[in-house]
Amino acid sequence: MAVPFRKVSKTRRNQRRAHDALKANNLVKCSNCGEMIRSHRACPKCGYYKGEQKIEK
Repeated sequence: MAVPFRKVSKTRRNQRRAHDALKANNLVKCSNCGEMIRSHRACPKCGYYKGEQKIEK
């Protein structure tokens, strides 16, 4: 079984994890009702997407 030859330093470990942080969702205003929603998704409040009703509310 392979084992590390040397201990990985805190700096090297943290550099590897630098890109693992969670990012906030990109929110945009719904063109129909003005509610803040995630982009490229139908509005959960009114059901509209790109000016057309996609979900019956």
